[in-house]
Amino acid sequence: MKFFQCLSLLLLSLTLGACGPVKDFKDQITERIVGQDPVDPPAELKEFKAKLNPKILWSVKLEGSESYEFSPGLMEDNAYAASSDGTLIKVDLKTGKTIWKINTGEKLSGGVGVSLNEMIVGTPTGLLIAYDLNAKLLWKTRLSSQILSAPTIHEGLAIVRTSDNLIHAINVKDGLKKWTFSRVGPPLTLRSSVGIVTSDGVIYAGFPGGKLAAIREDNGTLMWEITVAQPKGVTEIERASDVTSSPVIDGLTIYTVAYQGKISAVDRVNARTLWSRDISSYTGLSVEGARIYVAHTGGALYSLAIESGKTYWRQGELLNRRLTTPLGMGDHVAVGDLEGYIHILDKETGQFLGRIRLDDAPVMRRLLEFETGKFLAQTRNGGLYAISIQ
Repeated sequence: MKFFQCLSLLLLSLTLGACGPVKDFKDQITERIVGQDPVDPPAELKEFKAKLNPKILWSVKLEGSESYEFSPGLMEDNAYAASSDGTLIKVDLKTGKTIWKINTGEKLSGGVGVSLNEMIVGTPTGLLIAYDLNAKLLWKTRLSSQILSAPTIHEGLAIVRTSDNLIHAINVKDGLKKWTFSRVGPPLTLRSSVGIVTSDGVIYAGFPGGKLAAIREDNGTLMWEITVAQPKGVTEIERASDVTSSPVIDGLTIYTVAYQGKISAVDRVNARTLWSRDISSYTGLSVEGARIYVAHTGGALYSLAIESGKTYWRQGELLNRRLTTPLGMGDHVAVGDLEGYIHILDKETGQFLGRIRLDDAPVMRRLLEFETGKFLAQTRNGGLYAISIQ
C-alpha cells in the first residue's frame, strides 16, 4: 500500500509504514478498511435487470488528480470546476459548452466555492484565490497550510478550512482575514477534504477525535463542542475516529458521521445528541426527505430513518468499492465507486435500478444534483460529467 498515493491515508502528524486491521462496528463482519483504501479486493458487480438507463448528457475533460479531491460549484445555470494543474472552467449546465477556461498559474488542491459574485479556490501551499464569475482575478490571500476542501461563501465571508484544522474567515471583497478558529487535536489525524456548513449565523465543523463544533460566524468564537465518536482500540490507527466528511443540516438538527465511529443526530440549539449508532464512514452522508443515506467505510450503503437512525435497508453488494457520498434524488439514490461506475438504487428497497460507467477512474466523493434527475460527477481521470437518470 502506497500511503503517499492514498488521500485517506496521508497523515498530518505521523508517518506510518504499515497498518493493521481496523476495528469496525458491531453488526458488520467483513467490512474492514483503513481510510478509503480497501483491505480486501472490491466486490465484483452482479448483473441485474435494469429498470432505468442513466445517460451521460455531456462531459468535459480536465487534468486528473490522484492526490486531491475536487468538486464543481454550481451557480444559476453554470458549473465551475477546477483541476490540479490550475485550470478553472465555467460550463453551461444545459449544453456542456465551455464558456471560459483559464489557468490560475498555481496548482490547485480542492473544489470550487462559488456565490453570485465570485468563485474561490485553494492551493497546496495555502494560497486562496478569488475570481469574479467572468474569470477576472480579484485577490489572493496566504493562509496557514494547504487547502483541501472547497471554500464556503456566505454572508460576505469565505469560510476556508486548512489541513492543519484551522478555520479562516476571509472578507470576499478584499481578501483580508477577519478571524481564525483553532483547536487542539489528537497527534494523529487522517488527511481529508472535510469542509464546513453554515446556517443562522453559525458554522458547524467536524474535527479529529470525533468532535463536532458550532462556531459563531461573525467572530469565530466557539459556541459549543461535543464528542460524537469516542476513539477505540489499542493502536493509534485503531483509535482514529475523525469526522472526515461535512455535517448535514436539516431544520434544527445536524447530522454527522465519523470514520471508525458513529453516525449522530444532534440538536443544534442545545448540542444534545438525539440519537446515534455505530456506523463508520469516510465519505459521509446526505439527507433527502425523511431519509439519511450513508456509505459505510467498507462499502455497504444504508438508508436510515431521519428521526431515529433505524435502518430501512442495507445494500451490501458494493463492498470495498470506495463509495462516494450517496445522493438522494426523489425516488432514487445515486452513488459512485472506485471503478468509475455510477449506481442508481430504489429509494424504498435499495435494489439496483440502473448503472453507468463514466470512465475507469474513481468517482470523487461529491455528486451534485443540478436539475430533477440530473447531476454532476467528477472523476480522478479529470472527467466532469452531467448524468441523467431518466
